Amino acid sequence: MADAHPKFDVALVTPNGAAFDGEAEMVVVPGAVGDIGVLARHAPPVATLRAGSTPVYLSENDVLEFATGPGFFKVELDRALALVDDAVNVKEIDDERAQAQLEAARTELERLDSGESQADRWQLEQRIKHAENQLEVSGRTTG
Repeated sequence: MADAHPKFDVALVTPNGAAFDGEAEMVVVPGAVGDIGVLARHAPPVATLRAGSTPVYLSENDVLEFATGPGFFKVELDRALALVDDAVNVKEIDDERAQAQLEAARTELERLDSGESQADRWQLEQRIKHAENQLEVSGRTTG
């Protein structure tokens, strides 16, 4: 490759703060209807995001990957902003912990369905999606 791509500002923000905020050559977000790849000087889209994998290409050989939850994405003035409900660096995913979270949420959902729990269904469904997403993304990136 002759020259690196120009860099632009990328922010991956959760309710707990920025999971990533810096310069990158490219970011790929899991759009609700398909993945969206963005380079510098990209047209200004606005999109909803589904849970999935969000790789941030710092350079051709340096990629950070995050398991991200649903949210929103926009590009404006050479700055990409993804607002998501959660983002976990793939290198920090604990598969055993994610599996335990998945099983606990599924068990609680079964209790809710049988009338034994007053838990919030939407919250349980989100916990299930988040745990499944972490397991899926880490499984794709670990050998």
